[in-house]
Amino acid sequence: MTTIGTPLSPSATKVMLLGSGELGKEVLIALQRLGVETVAVDRYSNAPGHQVAHHARTIAMSDPAQLTALITTEKPDIVVPEIEAIATSVLETLEAAGQVRVIPNARAARLTMDREGIRRLAAETLGLSTSPYRFCDSINELQAAIDDAIGYPCVVKPAMSSSGKGQTKIDGPQDVQAAWDYAMAGGRVSGARVIVEGFIDFDYEITLLTVRALGPDGQVETHFCEPIGHTQVAGDYVESWQPHPMHPAALLKAQQIARSVTDNLGGQSIFGVELFVKGEEVWFSEVSPRPHDTGLVTMITQWQNEFELHARAILGLPVSTALKSPGASAVIYGGLDAQGVVFEGVDEALRVAQTELRLFGKPESFKKRRMGVALAYDDDVNAARERAKKAALCVKVRAAS
Repeated sequence: MTTIGTPLSPSATKVMLLGSGELGKEVLIALQRLGVETVAVDRYSNAPGHQVAHHARTIAMSDPAQLTALITTEKPDIVVPEIEAIATSVLETLEAAGQVRVIPNARAARLTMDREGIRRLAAETLGLSTSPYRFCDSINELQAAIDDAIGYPCVVKPAMSSSGKGQTKIDGPQDVQAAWDYAMAGGRVSGARVIVEGFIDFDYEITLLTVRALGPDGQVETHFCEPIGHTQVAGDYVESWQPHPMHPAALLKAQQIARSVTDNLGGQSIFGVELFVKGEEVWFSEVSPRPHDTGLVTMITQWQNEFELHARAILGLPVSTALKSPGASAVIYGGLDAQGVVFEGVDEALRVAQTELRLFGKPESFKKRRMGVALAYDDDVNAARERAKKAALCVKVRAAS
């Protein structure tokens, strides 16, 4: 039987999120609706999650000393990593000592904090189909890997990054230097290591949200959401929709791959499993043991969105991945570099039928920073996509006067 204490009391169930952007903010809200006391941690002040949590803390989460001190002081029951750039060695030490429970566990946090750990697990340990790949520590190693094994076209990414940052498709030798420089600038932490992947000529890519949650008998059960299709530009998601139609054989393979990876990682969590699909063939790409940015669409498509599913899985509560309606999401970008921005056209956006908006509350705008998302539902997923894009285009970010 799950017991949840009263927030801000000695009996409180206290959960600390490491990373408090727009995805973490929604997890915090979901946890609070279930009576949990929340601690939002981020590298900068007034992050989206800071604005809704019971407690807001600002530290360098990749610094072992700062992270150890914060967890020791706050004494959370559960620590939930929401980004990759975390000193996972601290989580492993504290988990092993029985001082804290890590979601889904410290090993999974370590393996998925960079592309090398999870790619080697998927391809070399589990034997799953992936694109050909090499890890490189210098531009010379990168060029040699392309020449000797990978070929053109290929994709270069930082070993540790998120939301497509630092990712480049290379079509020929003339692109290698720029790709290396962009990867170095886009990594979550300093360090000259990249992955270069052979380009798969896929029909589409999906996110298969996979939930490991306790069943009635107290054993972990695996649940799958309907597949989410998405469009990326320079590796960054710009729109997503659910459900994405798939051949039944491809969907079965996708679920088998997702189950294999998440069973190995273990724990209770939602996992965003990214897959490439061509016909009935499926290749594993990446996995994150937390809500996925493309899964923002579930705020309008599912009875329990990905954040509620994550919160329920964390707390040992029942989950349902049932679809409410087909729908879509479209990103609202900052479009300018400024602090203290204002949003115009919110009323126009919401006049688009069957739409909703989520403005994230980020204190600073960048040209390509995700500042919000438009959501739309419709019986026809393509109609929902058009509604979402129309609503997103109505919203303009302006510098405050």
